[in-house]
Amino acid sequence: MAKKSQHVVPFGNGWAVLAEGRKTVSVITTRQSEAISYAKGIAKKQLAEVIIHGRNGKIRERNSYALR
Repeated sequence: MAKKSQHVVPFGNGWAVLAEGRKTVSVITTRQSEAISYAKGIAKKQLAEVIIHGRNGKIRERNSYALR
C-alpha cells in the first residue's frame, strides 16, 4: 500500500478527506473534527501524514504517523 498524505480540506459547507494525488474524496463530513478523526485513522494504517487545512485553504497543522 502506497503512503499517501491525507488532507482535511474545506468542501462546500463541510469538510472532506482527500488522499494526496487523488481527485475524489474519501469522506465528506459536516464537522472538521470528524474529518480529522477519519484522516488520522487512514494515516495510522498507512504510516502516513495528516495535513489539516483551514477554511482559507492554508495548512494549519501537520501530524505524521510514519515510523521513524
